Amino acid sequence: METENKIISHLYISKEDGQYVIQTNEEHQKGVATIASKFAKEFGLSYWGYTLGMLHDKGKERAAFQQYIRLANNIPISGKKYYENHQHAFVGGIIAKNLMGKDIFNLLANPIVSHHTGLHDWIDLENILEEKQIPEEIDTANINIDTALLHKEFLASPFIQNKIDLKYLHHLSRMLYSCLIDADRLDTEQFMDKASWQKRGCSATLADLLPSLEAYIQALQSKAADTEVNRIRKKVMEQCDKMSAGERGFYSLTVPTGGGKTLSSLVWAMKHAIRHGMNRIIIAIPYTSIIVQTAGILKQIFGEENVLEHHSNFNPDEIKDEEKREKAKLATDNWDYPIIVTTNVQLFESMFSNKPSSCRKLHNIANAVILLDEVQTLPIDFLQPIVDAMKAYQKLFGVSILFTTASQPVLNGLIKGTNPREDFIGIEHITEIIPPELALHEKLRRVELKIDNTGKTYDEIAATLSRYPKVLCIVNTRKDAKELYDRLPDSELKVHLSRMMCPAHIGETIHLIKQILGDESQPVIRIIATQLVEAGVDIDFPIVFRQEAGLDSILQAAGRCNREGKNKTGQTFVFSLSAEGRVPYGAIRTANNARISLPVHSDWFASSTMKAYFLQLYSRETFDKKGIKDYLYKHDEINFKQASEAFKLIDDDSISVIVPWESSMDLAAQLKEEGCTYSLMKQLAQYTVGVRRSDFKKLNEYGAIEEVLTGIYVLSDRAQYNKDTGISLDNHWMEEVLMA
Repeated sequence: METENKIISHLYISKEDGQYVIQTNEEHQKGVATIASKFAKEFGLSYWGYTLGMLHDKGKERAAFQQYIRLANNIPISGKKYYENHQHAFVGGIIAKNLMGKDIFNLLANPIVSHHTGLHDWIDLENILEEKQIPEEIDTANINIDTALLHKEFLASPFIQNKIDLKYLHHLSRMLYSCLIDADRLDTEQFMDKASWQKRGCSATLADLLPSLEAYIQALQSKAADTEVNRIRKKVMEQCDKMSAGERGFYSLTVPTGGGKTLSSLVWAMKHAIRHGMNRIIIAIPYTSIIVQTAGILKQIFGEENVLEHHSNFNPDEIKDEEKREKAKLATDNWDYPIIVTTNVQLFESMFSNKPSSCRKLHNIANAVILLDEVQTLPIDFLQPIVDAMKAYQKLFGVSILFTTASQPVLNGLIKGTNPREDFIGIEHITEIIPPELALHEKLRRVELKIDNTGKTYDEIAATLSRYPKVLCIVNTRKDAKELYDRLPDSELKVHLSRMMCPAHIGETIHLIKQILGDESQPVIRIIATQLVEAGVDIDFPIVFRQEAGLDSILQAAGRCNREGKNKTGQTFVFSLSAEGRVPYGAIRTANNARISLPVHSDWFASSTMKAYFLQLYSRETFDKKGIKDYLYKHDEINFKQASEAFKLIDDDSISVIVPWESSMDLAAQLKEEGCTYSLMKQLAQYTVGVRRSDFKKLNEYGAIEEVLTGIYVLSDRAQYNKDTGISLDNHWMEEVLMA
C-alpha cells in the first residue's frame, strides 16, 4: 500500500477517487516552520519560529504514533503492535533542550511539549523532559537546526536590544507559543479543510480603510451645526491627527463626555498605525453595551467584512452574508482582521493564559495599535501585572497603546499602595494628546454636580425622582434598582434596567428609551438602572441621580446628563441610601471612601481632582491580589498553568440561566432535543441571566428551574420572569395563595 513507508502527519480519504491523501510529517513541519517564521519575524525572532515548526511534530516519527494514525483511519498494519501511549510532543521538547540547554526551556521546549495541552508549569515540564526519552526510531541525525543562528538572532532581538527585564520572559514564551499554535492549526487546515483555509484573513489594510474614515468624518462635519461643542470636537480630532506622527509608545486621550473621543481616537490610531507600518487596531472595551455600539459605528464606516467583534454577546450567525459570516467565525481564532473590537477580559486574560485556544491570537497583537477605552475601569487588584504586560508588549512587540477616557487614572510613576512592599510601578512615560491649555473640562462643562452624603430612604429618593418628568437614576445593585422602581408611580412611564434582565431584553429596553427620548409627545420617562448604563450608552437626560460611588463612576453617570448640551446646565445629584442600611460594599465601598476623603469644595471635573482621587484610591488597594508575579516573574521557574487559573478579571460565581424571552424557550427545547452546538449556544447567550448561587438555590426551591442538559439551566416557570424587571426572586405561587 502507498501509505506503508510514509511518515504520516495527516491524511483524509479523497471524495473523488476514495484514495488516501497524505501529508507527510516532513511536509507538515516545513509548512508550520514557514508560517511560524513569518509570524515571529514581527518581533525579530524569525528563526526561532522556524525552529519551533521544524521540531514540534518530530515525535510523530514514533512507531506508536504511526501505528495509531493508521489504525484510527482503518489502514491495515503489519509487524509488531504497539499498545503504549502514542503521545508525540515531548520528543521535540527533548531535542530542543539537548540543542540549546535548560536556559531556553520556556522559549522552545515548553511551546513544543505544550502545543496540544497548554503551557506547562516549570516543574511539570522538567519532569516530562527528564522522565521520557527519545525513541530509537526517531531520526536525530538530520535535525538541521543552526544553534549559532538562534543565539545570534536572540542577541539582536528587542528582548536584548531593549534591555528587557527577565521577569517579562513569560510574555515572549507565550508569543512564540502563539506563533507555533496558529501556524500548526493553519497548515493543518490548509491540508485537511482547504475551503475554510481559503476563507481566512482579510485583504484590506489600514491604509486601504483610511479613505472610508476620512469620508465619514467629512460627511459628519459638513452636516454639523457651528456650535462651540462641535468646534471643540473638531479641535480634538485635529490634535489627534497631529499627535499620530509620534513614536511608538504610550499615549492618553483625556476628553470629557461629548468631546468626540471615539472618532478622534480612531483617527489617531489609524494614522499612527499607517505611519509606522503597523498591521491592525485592537479596541478593548470594558462593557459589552459599548462594544456593540462602537462596533456598529465601525462597521458602518469600514464595512462588516473589515471589523471583527469578539465578545460573548456577539453571534457571527447573525451576519446575513454567508462568506462574511464564515470569515468572521474563523477570525475569532486568531484575530487576522485589520480592526478588532473586543473586551478587556478577552484581551488581558489571553495575555496571561496558558491555553492554545486563547494564546493562538497573541502573535497578531504584535505590531498593532491597542485602544483601551474607559481605562479607569481596569481592575486595581490586577493593575500591576496588566501594566507590566502592556510595558512588555510595547517594548518587545512594537505595540502602541492609547488610553482613552473622561476620567484618566494615574498609570505612570511609582504609586504607594496599602502594603509598602507592594508599590505600583507604573509606566515610565505617557504622552497626553490634549494639552492642558485646551481646558476641555471647562469648555465642555454642561453639568452641575451636587453631592449629598446624608442617608436617605427608598421612599425619599423615589419621591424626589417623581418630581422630575425626565430623569435617570443609577444605583449600585439589582436590589436597589428593583426597590426604587417599585416605588415610582405606575401611572407615568417608568423603565427598569438591570442584569436581572437578559441581554436581548436590555438591548430592546435601551432602544425603547432612545425612541421615547426623541419623541417630544412623550413628556415623562423615569429610568432606574444599575451601572450597565453608566458608560458608553448614548442616552441624554436633563437630570441624573447617582447612588454614592467612586468619583470616576459618578462622572461617568454625569456623562449621561445634558450630553448634547440642549440645556444651559444639567444637574447630577449624588445620594446615599444608608438610611436603608444600603451602604456600598466591596470595590464600590473602597472607591466611595476615596471620593469622600477629597476636599468638599473640589472641582469634581478637573483632571487634578481626578488624579488626587486615584491616588487616594490606590492608597487603599493592593495591585497584585492574586500574586501573579510569584507565578511568572522568576524566569527559570515560570508557572504558566497556575498563573492562567489565577488571572481571572471577573470573579463570578453566578450560574447562567436561560430565561423566557422572545424565542428562547423554542431554542431551549431544540437544545434539549439536539444537544449543544456553537450556533445554538451563541443564540441562547442573548437570553441568559447570571444568577447568584443563593438566588439560584431559592428559584430552584420554588421549582422554577429545569436542568435541560448537564449544567445548562432554564427558568421554566415563565411567571418568574417579569416583562419589565426580568427575573423575580419572589415566589409568585406563594403570593397567589396569600391573595386568594
